[in-house]
Amino acid sequence: MNPFSSGTRLRDMIRAIRACKTAAEERAVVRKECAAIRAAISENDQDYRHRNLAKLMFIHMLGYPTHFGQMECLKLIASPGFPEKRIGYLGLMLLLDERQEVLMLVTNSIKQDLNHTNQYIVGLALCSLGNIGSAEMARDLAPEVERLLKFRDPNIRKKAALCSIRIIKKVPDLAENFINPAAALLSEKHHGVLITGVQLCTDLCKISTEALEHFRKKCTDGLVKLMRDLANSPYAPEYDISGITDPFLQIRLLKLLCALGQDDADASDAMNDILAQVATKTESNKNAGNAILYECVAAIMSVEDNGGLRVLAINILGRFLSNRDNNIRYVALNMLMKALAVDSQAVQRHRTTILECVKDSDPSIRKRAVELVYLLVNESNVKPMTKELIEYLEASDPEFRGDLTAKICSIVEKFSPEKIWYIDQMLKVLTEAGNDVKDEVWHSLIVVITNASNLHGYAVRSLYRAVQSVGEQETLVRVAIWCVGEYGDMLVNNAGRLDNEEPLTVTESDAVDIVETSFKSHSFDLTTRAMCLIALLKLSSRFPSCSQRINDIIVQYKGSLVLELQQRAIEFNSIIERHQNKRSSLVERMPVLDEATHSRRKAGSVPAAASTSQGVSVNIPNGVAKPSAAPLVDLLDLSSDDVPAPSSSGGDFLQDLLGVDLVPVSSQSGTNQAQMSGTNVLLDLLSIGTPPANSSPSTTQVSPSNVDTQSPLDLIDRLSSPSAPSVKVSTTAGSSPMLDLLNGFPSSSPIAVTEGNGPAYPSIVAFESSSLKLTFNFSKQPESPQTTLIEASFTNKSQEVLTNFVFQAAVPKFLQLHLDPASGNMLPANSNGSITQKLKLTNSQHGKKSLVMRIRIAYKVNNKDVLEEGQINNFPRDL
Repeated sequence: MNPFSSGTRLRDMIRAIRACKTAAEERAVVRKECAAIRAAISENDQDYRHRNLAKLMFIHMLGYPTHFGQMECLKLIASPGFPEKRIGYLGLMLLLDERQEVLMLVTNSIKQDLNHTNQYIVGLALCSLGNIGSAEMARDLAPEVERLLKFRDPNIRKKAALCSIRIIKKVPDLAENFINPAAALLSEKHHGVLITGVQLCTDLCKISTEALEHFRKKCTDGLVKLMRDLANSPYAPEYDISGITDPFLQIRLLKLLCALGQDDADASDAMNDILAQVATKTESNKNAGNAILYECVAAIMSVEDNGGLRVLAINILGRFLSNRDNNIRYVALNMLMKALAVDSQAVQRHRTTILECVKDSDPSIRKRAVELVYLLVNESNVKPMTKELIEYLEASDPEFRGDLTAKICSIVEKFSPEKIWYIDQMLKVLTEAGNDVKDEVWHSLIVVITNASNLHGYAVRSLYRAVQSVGEQETLVRVAIWCVGEYGDMLVNNAGRLDNEEPLTVTESDAVDIVETSFKSHSFDLTTRAMCLIALLKLSSRFPSCSQRINDIIVQYKGSLVLELQQRAIEFNSIIERHQNKRSSLVERMPVLDEATHSRRKAGSVPAAASTSQGVSVNIPNGVAKPSAAPLVDLLDLSSDDVPAPSSSGGDFLQDLLGVDLVPVSSQSGTNQAQMSGTNVLLDLLSIGTPPANSSPSTTQVSPSNVDTQSPLDLIDRLSSPSAPSVKVSTTAGSSPMLDLLNGFPSSSPIAVTEGNGPAYPSIVAFESSSLKLTFNFSKQPESPQTTLIEASFTNKSQEVLTNFVFQAAVPKFLQLHLDPASGNMLPANSNGSITQKLKLTNSQHGKKSLVMRIRIAYKVNNKDVLEEGQINNFPRDL
C-alpha cells in the first residue's frame, strides 16, 4: 500500500512524522499526506473520510494549515452513525471556530442531533455547541438546550448546563429563560449536575439583575444549608482532596454566596454564620484548604458590614503572608489592597509582615507589597514606614529601585509633617538612588527649598556634604549645583545654621571647586553641565574674588564641540567681561516659587493666566515656535492644536528656575488686532535650550505699499533676504527695538519681494551637529501659495567620509510631504561637496499653522552606524 494514500492508518502517519530527523523532512511528509487527503476529498471517498479527518486533526495540532478539510467535518456530522459523528464533531471543535462562516451550515445538523434518541449523540452536539457556538447558533438552539436541562440522564443535564453558560454569555437577553431551570439544578443530588448548576447560577447573577433577585429570595437558604452540609460532612473518598471534602464545589458555592450577599443585608445575615464556620474550621496547611479560605475571605469582604468577620478574614490574609508559597502571598497582598478600603485599621496590624514582603526575593511580590505599603501610609505612621523603606533602598536590587524610589518620594511629598524632614528624606533618597529618580522629584525638592527661607543655609550645606560623599548620583548633583549657585554665600558664611546642625567650613574656592568638578565630569549629561555653567555665572557675582577663575573656566568651553555649551560659554564670558554693571541684576536669587501652582502643573491642570493678554509672536533666530503654556509639544499631535494656548503669567516657573526655554514677556493684543506697544523684551541669556515663540504668530501681510502691525523682532528672520523692491514696516508709536546684551539686533529690515513669484524667503540652517549641516532653500509658485518647494543641502563638517547617507522626514497630519531621491549617498569630508534633495510640502492649514518637521539622518562613519534626529521649527513665517 502506498504509505501516503488515503487508506494509510493514522498510526502509520504518526510513525512516519516522528521518524523525521529534520523539520524539512517533516514538512515533506505532511505535504504528501495533505496531497493524498485532498485527492480523497475531490474523489468523495466516503470509506476513509473519518480516517482522513483524524489525520487532518493531528496535522492541525502540529501547526500546519488544514482549512481544506472543514467541509469534511460537516459531511461526517450529517452521517447517521455515531463513530462518524464523533470524528466529525471533534474535527468541528478543532478545525473551526465561531468566526467561520462555514459554521452556519452546521446549525441544522446540531439541532437534529439535540433531538436525537441516542443520548451519546445528544452529548456530542451539546459539547460542540458549548465550545464553538456563535450568537446566531445560540439564539436558534436555546430552546433545545433549555429543554435538555430537564433530561432524564444526569450527564446530559450537566452538559446542557455548561452549554447554557455559553448561550447566556453570547446572548444575555436569553438569560431570563434559564432562571427557573438553573434554580432547579441546585437541588440535584448528582455531583456533576450540582457543580455545573452552581456555576450557571453564578453567571446568571452577573448577567441578569432579575436572576440575582430571584436567587436571593428563593435559593439563599438552600445554598447555606448545602454549604453547611459540606463543611460538616464526614470523609467522602470520591470527592476528597488532601482531607478536604469536595473543595471544588465549596469554592463554587462561596463564589455564588459572594454574589448573592453583595449589597443585600438579608442575604448577608443568612450566610454570616456559615462563612465564620468555614473560615475557622478549614485547614490552612493544604493548598485545597487555602483555596477555600481565599474564596471565603473574598465572600466576607463582599457581604454587608460585619466587623468581627472582616477582622477574622484579614487575619487569615495575614497568615497567608507568612506562607512559603509565593502564589499564596501574592493573592493575599492583592486581597489586602481591596480590604484596605473596607477596614484599614485591621490591615494596619499586619504592617510589619507587609514590609517584610517588600524585601522578598520574588519581584512580583515586592512590587505588589510596595503598592500596598503606599496605600497603608498616613500622617501617623509616615516616619517609621519611610525609614524602613529607605533602609531597604540601600540593599534593593537595581531593577527594583525605580519603583521603590517613586513610591518613597510620593509618600514623603504627600505626608511630610515638616519641610526639614522632607528635605532630609529626599536627600537620603537622592544619595542612595539619585539616578533612578524622575525629574519631577528633584523639581519638587527645589520648589520646597525655595519656599523654606529659614532652611536655605541648612539645605545647601546638607547638599554640599552629600555631594562630597556621593558624587556619582546625577540628580543629587543637579539639586546641589542649583542650591550652590543660589545660596553659595550662605554656604561660605555658615548663614542660617540650625541649633542641632554641625558646623561646616567652606571657602569660596571650595564652592567653585565642587561646581567645576561636576562641570568637567564626562559622566553627566548636557542639562547638568549647563546648570553648572549657570551656577558659575551666579558665583562670579556672589564671589568677586573668584570671578577671574570662573571666567577662565568658562572661556575653556568657548570652542566646545557641544553647541549648547559653546553658546552659553560665549554669552556668559561676554557678561563677565563686558557687562559687569548688568551681571548682578541678571543673577539675582530666584523668587519664591508657588508650591500649589507646581503641584497643579505636575497634575496637568494648571489654568491659563487670568489676564486676557494673548501671546504675541516673537521670532528668535533658530527658535522653536510653541505655546508658552505648553513647552513640550508632540510633533505628531500638532494637528489638534487649533487654538494657541494663552501664555501663563510669569511663564513656567520651573523652566525659569532651571533656565530652560524661557518665554519672553508678551504684550497684550486687542480684539481688533491692536498693534504691539512697548516691545522692549529682554532675551534670557541664562536659558538652557532655545527660547520659544508663540505657536500662533500674527499674520504678516506683504503688499507693495505697506506692512502693518509688524514688531521689530518679526523682521529678524528677514535679515538675509536678497535685495529687491522693498516695503516699509510701520509700527505703533512707542514701540522700541528689542534689547540684546550681546551687541543687539537691528530693529528693522526690508522684506524682499520678487517680481511675479511672490516674496523670496531666506535660507535657514535647519539642522547642525558636530558632523553635519543641513540648509534649506525655499521657493513658491504664486498660483499655489499652500505649496512650498524646499531644496535641502547637506554638508559634512567632519574629517571622515560619511557613507550610506539616508535622510528621512515626518510631518503632522495637516501637512503633506513628498521627497525626491537624493543626489547621492556619500558625503565628502571637510565640506568638500554636498548632497542635495528636493522636498515638496503642502500645508492644508496655510495661514493658520506654521510648518514643522521632524527629521532623521542615518549614515556610516568607518563602518559604524550613526543616527541623528532633530525637529525643525524655525521655518519662515509666511510659508
